[in-house]
Amino acid sequence: MCYNCGCELPHGDMGHPQNITDKTFEEAAKAMDQSVEEAKKETLKLLQKQLGEK
Repeated sequence: MCYNCGCELPHGDMGHPQNITDKTFEEAAKAMDQSVEEAKKETLKLLQKQLGEK
C-alpha cells in the first residue's frame, strides 16, 4: 500500500510513485545503513510523537 492511502497493500504505489511504499522504507534504510524494520520503527516513533500518542 502506499502507506498513506489506507489500502493496506504495502508494495503498490497505486499508480503514483510519490506514495510511501515498502520501497520507500528500503531506500531510506539503505541510505542510513539500517534495516528496513529499524527504519519503520523510527518512523513510527516520530509519527506517534507528532500525533501525540505514546
